[in-house]
Amino acid sequence: MGSYRTAPGRQARAARRDETAEADGFADLVTSAFRADRDRLVASPFFARLGGVTQVVSASGSALLHNRLTHSLKVAQVARSIAERISVAGDSAELVDKLGGCDPDVAEAAALGHDLGHPPFGHLGEGVLDRIARNRYGLPDGFEGNAQTFRIVTTTEVGGPTPEGLNLTAAVRAALLKYPWARLHRPRPHPADMPVPPRGAGEPPEAPGTGSAKFATYLTELDDFAQARAPFDDRIEPWQQTVEASVMDLADDIAYAIHDLQDFHRIGVLQHAEVATELGRWLSDRAELEALPDAALRDGHRRPGRSLEHLRRRMREKDAWITDDDAFADAVARVRAELVDELLGIPFDGSVEAEQATATFSARWTARLVAGVLVTPSPSTRTGHVTLRPAQWHEVQVLKFVHRRFVLQRPDLALHQRGQASLVASLVDALDAWLSDRDEAARLPRRLHDLVELAGAQYAALAETAPDLLIGATGEPVVGADAVRALARGRAVIDFVASLTDDQASGMLDAITGRTAQPWSEPSVL
Repeated sequence: MGSYRTAPGRQARAARRDETAEADGFADLVTSAFRADRDRLVASPFFARLGGVTQVVSASGSALLHNRLTHSLKVAQVARSIAERISVAGDSAELVDKLGGCDPDVAEAAALGHDLGHPPFGHLGEGVLDRIARNRYGLPDGFEGNAQTFRIVTTTEVGGPTPEGLNLTAAVRAALLKYPWARLHRPRPHPADMPVPPRGAGEPPEAPGTGSAKFATYLTELDDFAQARAPFDDRIEPWQQTVEASVMDLADDIAYAIHDLQDFHRIGVLQHAEVATELGRWLSDRAELEALPDAALRDGHRRPGRSLEHLRRRMREKDAWITDDDAFADAVARVRAELVDELLGIPFDGSVEAEQATATFSARWTARLVAGVLVTPSPSTRTGHVTLRPAQWHEVQVLKFVHRRFVLQRPDLALHQRGQASLVASLVDALDAWLSDRDEAARLPRRLHDLVELAGAQYAALAETAPDLLIGATGEPVVGADAVRALARGRAVIDFVASLTDDQASGMLDAITGRTAQPWSEPSVL
């Protein structure tokens, strides 16, 4: 492939999935194919629905909390800032060009679209749908939010200029591939088999034998996956993110580390005392905690300082390529000073002063982390070509720790999430029963009916052209038309449930189980 800045390179990156479909409205409105992609993503109903999908807690719970839509908008802001910075900076522009280029419009488009595949209730719903997809329907690649995003933009979205998908350029589709491999089958050799697998490529410890924990494409979209990655074949390794995907991934981490902490400070969940005690105790007792045996650390994990010490050890085990004890201690001290003492030290009361303190914290940390971005020619397998300098990298880990330890692990949140998990599973049960009822099949939601037909055609084609890929979740080959149709039916039900908002999922379950006397009227769903 020619240089990114020459015509052949740009044409390869900008090649659409169907070159015959260029004469659509967005292409007429803008001169850049990448900006047209951005506009198509924003105009998609899948993007609009993110306003009703959980970021951390239910999107309908508080106007002060981020949902997946507002999160995506902030990720896009950060991604564009990073892309503009590295594509013109003298110390990185030439390397970026050699790696395949970094167009700010591509990075922004990928950031806007990166969460399209999140189901109702976010990561909680993702885990439930994955278990159902594998264990009930025998789908070997289960469910994964990133793979669902790629399926939406290439297959199930029907509002674009082609019959299936949004007809995005190769560059934008590749930039959406945060984990550029399938769960089990592609590429070969699979990155899960590397001595140090890329982040997300290893198997989840709670589900051995199921393939990668994170991945970016299902079997049904492998052709689109290969086409999107083709322009980068001689630029990066098969398991590496494109530069623009790496920018999107890093921007997602930065936004998550900063903005979710703001949310829970605003609603009074993130408390000064408990966070200050954890960080302060580790700083004061660092030598003593570092000397503790692993067993003693596990036994007393709730005692102040020990959770943070567990993080330090896990980082040394997983990310020895960058972890440094002194840099970790400096990061803890900085987070203690700027998050705990400055921001959490003053309870949020809705005043102008409180809002300004929150905005100042966000702006300061965003600027600091973006300033710490660098492009490296030979990154660790655990990171992309676009990464953070050691100081900022450690700071992000500590910020994410505070969120995980003092928000995600709260018992009241766990109670809430168990109810949501039950809701998602019950809705799948109810829809599956409806599909099995021959007397009621004609009255299926039209969207579900269309998804069954679409998946049926895809799995029938796989059975004919690549039967070796149709291996069930138990490892046995899927043989016979009935078995193939069962896979398609399972994928269609999962697609349908994954396309709902939190409130739509709850309302539909109430209606389908007779819990409400109100008629259900959602044309976009039915």
